[in-house]
Amino acid sequence: MNRPRAVAIVVASFIGFLAGQLLALLLEIAGASLAHYPGGVNALSRVANPPWWANALGLIGLWIGFSSAIYYARHDGRLSALANQWRPRPSDVVYVALGVACQFAIDLAYAPFHFKSLSHPVNHLFQAAHGPGFVVIALMTTLAAPIFEEWLFRGVIFRAIAEGATGLTKGAALTVGIVVSALLFAAAHGEAVQFAGLAALGVVLALLVHRTKRLVPSYLTHASFNAVALVAVIAQRAGH
Repeated sequence: MNRPRAVAIVVASFIGFLAGQLLALLLEIAGASLAHYPGGVNALSRVANPPWWANALGLIGLWIGFSSAIYYARHDGRLSALANQWRPRPSDVVYVALGVACQFAIDLAYAPFHFKSLSHPVNHLFQAAHGPGFVVIALMTTLAAPIFEEWLFRGVIFRAIAEGATGLTKGAALTVGIVVSALLFAAAHGEAVQFAGLAALGVVLALLVHRTKRLVPSYLTHASFNAVALVAVIAQRAGH
């Protein structure tokens, strides 16, 4: 069995991320034009809380870039898919609880620091979203985003390094794969304050994939982690 091309896959993933960012910008430009957004894309890029459709287009562009890296890893990077990687099991419900626990644990770890910008990512996505737009962003961030992120960061990057790194023992390759995939996962979100918490979550998610040999457990953990933030937004709005 051929080893995955670890370095090539990681480079392709980085290129896919950059391509996704570029495509996201192009889609947002098109969206601003079609919506006749006041001030155009320049004004859109400066607004603290962009309209829901801009966030949706940005996510779609990014996911297309992720998909290109996933395709490369499978077809040219020699990274075979995990058997039954997306097949759920009744016992997987425990991972929903794990995601909730991870969110509360990270919130608790951050609590002593009283960071004012901790809620910035959630506000950026939801502050200007209402009605159907709110539902669309909610579904995209809680259900769709974890699919693409788990597939790329754990299903591709983590596995490529853990299974394809040369010159390392099996244990060392596994450790490097966990750490690198977690750091890249945190960095991809572009939020300095949340970096440590996201990296910690990335470690947990990589360990789940290593232990279960599937992506469903890490997906459910990730999705329920995101869902806690969504519930907090809904509760905050209901209280106003």
